[in-house]
Amino acid sequence: MTAVFTRGTLDGSQEAADAGAQPLPPRADCIADSAGGLTFDVTDPGEGGAAHLLLRLRESDPPVEVRLPLTPAGDGRLRAALPSSVELPEGRWNAYAEVAGGEPRRLMPGVNDLRSLVDRAPSGSRGHVAVRIPYATKQGNLSVRAWLRAPHAEVGELAIEAAGLTGHGRVYGTALTGAAYVEAGLRGEAGRVVRAPVTAGTAGSSEFRFDLGYGVLAEGAGLWNLWLRPAGEEGPRIRLARLLDDVADKKPIFTYPVKRVPARGGGTAEVGPYYTVDNDLSVRVTA
Repeated sequence: MTAVFTRGTLDGSQEAADAGAQPLPPRADCIADSAGGLTFDVTDPGEGGAAHLLLRLRESDPPVEVRLPLTPAGDGRLRAALPSSVELPEGRWNAYAEVAGGEPRRLMPGVNDLRSLVDRAPSGSRGHVAVRIPYATKQGNLSVRAWLRAPHAEVGELAIEAAGLTGHGRVYGTALTGAAYVEAGLRGEAGRVVRAPVTAGTAGSSEFRFDLGYGVLAEGAGLWNLWLRPAGEEGPRIRLARLLDDVADKKPIFTYPVKRVPARGGGTAEVGPYYTVDNDLSVRVTA
C-alpha cells in the first residue's frame, strides 16, 4: 500500500473550527507496531464512495499531506495502514477522514494501543530512526507526532547527582569512536560550549554514558542544549533526545530535581535537566 504526498488547500491549523464543524466526527483507534508503522481503524461514516485517511502536516505552507486508502475491515470499521517504509517528515500531523473527495473531517481519538513502543529498540539498519505516536490534542482531536532522525542519539536513564548529570544512551545510524563527547551549547550564544566526557560500551557497542558537571554550566544562566559528537569535532552533531517510547510530549510528564550550585561572581544557581517540546534533552540554569 502506497501513501501519496500531495499539496492540499485547506488550512490544517484551524483545528478547533474543523472539530466544531461536525457534531459527530468519526473516531479512530490506532495500533502501533515495533517497526514504526501505524494502523488506523475508523468508524464508517456511512457515506458512499472511496474513503481516505488524510494526514496533514501542521503549520506547513503550502500544506503537506499523506493520503491513505480506507478499506472495509468489518464491524462497521474502515482501516488504513501507514507502514514504516513511508517516511513521514518530522512534525505534528492532524488526522482527517475524507469520503469521495468531500470536505475532510477531523478524526477523534479512540483507543490507542501503543504497547509495542515501550522500550522499543530499532535496528538502525536504515540509517535513521522513525517514530510516530498518535495522541489527543487539547481540542480533543486525533493527531500524530512524528520524528525522523538520521542519525539519532536516544537518551535512556538519567541520574541526578549533587555535582551534575549522568546519562546513558544509544546512538543509531553512526558509530561511536574514542573521540566521542557530549556538547552543551548555551541557546542563543553560539560561542558558549561545554564538553562532557563520554564512556562507550564494549568495542563496537552503540551504547554510551556521559557525565556533565553543573559547575561550569552555572556560569551561564539560560537554556543549554545537549548534543552527542560521536566522532569528535570531525563527525556529526546529534541532538540528544528521548523518542523511543509511547509518550508524545515529555516536557510536562518527565520532571527531574533541580540542584543548587555555586554561581560565578557569588551566590548560587539552580540547575536541572528537562525535555523540550520536541522531546530533546536540555538543561535549564536559573541564577
